[in-house]
Amino acid sequence: MKNKLYTAIGLMSGTSMDGVDISLIESDGFDQFTKILDEYHEYDEDLHAQLVGLRNLIINHKDLDQYSNELTTLERKITLFHANIVNNLAIKYKNTIDLVGFHGQTIFHNPKVKISKQLGDGNLLSQLVKKKIVFDFRQNDLKNNGQGAPLTPIFHNLLAKNIDNKHKIKFPISIVNIGGISNLTYLIKNNRLIEDSLKAFDIGPGNCLIDDWIRKNSKKKFDESGLIAASGKINQLILNQVIENFKISSYENSLDVKDFDISFARGLSLEDGCATITSFTAYLIAQGIEFLHKKNIDTSSKYLICGGGRKNNFLMDSISNYLTDKENIILEPIEKYGFDGDYIESQAFGYLAIRSFLNLPISFPGTTGCYKPTTGGNLVKNF
Repeated sequence: MKNKLYTAIGLMSGTSMDGVDISLIESDGFDQFTKILDEYHEYDEDLHAQLVGLRNLIINHKDLDQYSNELTTLERKITLFHANIVNNLAIKYKNTIDLVGFHGQTIFHNPKVKISKQLGDGNLLSQLVKKKIVFDFRQNDLKNNGQGAPLTPIFHNLLAKNIDNKHKIKFPISIVNIGGISNLTYLIKNNRLIEDSLKAFDIGPGNCLIDDWIRKNSKKKFDESGLIAASGKINQLILNQVIENFKISSYENSLDVKDFDISFARGLSLEDGCATITSFTAYLIAQGIEFLHKKNIDTSSKYLICGGGRKNNFLMDSISNYLTDKENIILEPIEKYGFDGDYIESQAFGYLAIRSFLNLPISFPGTTGCYKPTTGGNLVKNF
């Protein structure tokens, strides 16, 4: 007997703070999954500037109180933006939409103090779009000693099963998401407990340092295709120093954009700074991949790449160059297996909304470090 299928919208705005990915999916919350549509909606210049500016002011959890009025005002703007794109999508899709998974815009994340703050008013969104909303996905995990991130591995597990069923590729499969922060999910084929099938952790910066450098030193928002980095020259002395001085001591801790900074590149030209920062980012990502590979895998394995960073050719080439076991670590874009790497996270939050609605766990000891498999988002109906 098949499980009931639900139709859900997933909304995701990443640490680049440039806009919102919206996906409409159908799933049973277990093994069935169908993508219906994906869209991207860019923030206007003013909203983007407000978000970046306010995030830069929130250095520690006490700043959340100091800037509470500004946060409340901006949260309403964010929610109205999301409501508009949900309502527009609902006009296009005439069938019933059961749930909306509303991630919101992360403004502060520090699991050491058990705080992860996403801007987004679930009650207001429910009122505006006349839908059940699942939001605030990270709090239960933090309460159960988790890091609050990454949350997408359970969806990666579903994708890996679908890819294996269709393409018959060998497990283990790893999915690397290069967003603002880079994270990695390691999946083995296991027909028993989900928590025995997957491990995940953050491995370093993704686009966050590169984007920050580009925004502060040019009128652009990001380094499209890595062309700016490719036109510069890596300052090897500075790169060697930052690699020597910065260490990720443990992959058990989730990461935030504020765990890194670009001060080491001060004084370099736009192009040389971008090349040096991109190379440093690539080094950390490669180190994370090789940490997993040496610990868990003794044969060749595929690493499927998703997230905006996969489009940065200079970054991807640099990651490959830093890998020492190029023969057994195979990097491939997830598009090779029929999925759009831009929308994996927004699809994931539609899936997580369904699992949360069904009271199923979305995080696990092997993914966030929580004590036990933990369900996530809060469900609200305000219409």
